[in-house]
Amino acid sequence: MSAETEQDEPLDAQKYLRRMWENAPQLAKAKAERVYLEEYRKTLKALLMKESGAKSAAEQERDAYAHETYQAHLKGLQEAVRAEELLRWRMVTDQAAVEVWRSTEASNRAMDRGTR
Repeated sequence: MSAETEQDEPLDAQKYLRRMWENAPQLAKAKAERVYLEEYRKTLKALLMKESGAKSAAEQERDAYAHETYQAHLKGLQEAVRAEELLRWRMVTDQAAVEVWRSTEASNRAMDRGTR
């Protein structure tokens, strides 16, 4: 499909609005998961420091950061951020498509007024 053909096809704003509405709960869930994992990271660190058995806070912190559970948690956080960003950029793209549609419609109305 050429760029010229793409411009001739009207944008279906309803399609993008519907997709935004349908994706909103997924985006909200992804963001909630990311925020939870970010906050829980502090709790996990404290629990692992307590479990460490080391005497100094610096040694406890080192042990907590090196713990496999903490590292697995960071991988989960990484995935949560990826999922949220994917959904967020889909939402941004859909919003941009609606804005292009609005601009095109406004230009069409202006052209119609000019030909009367």
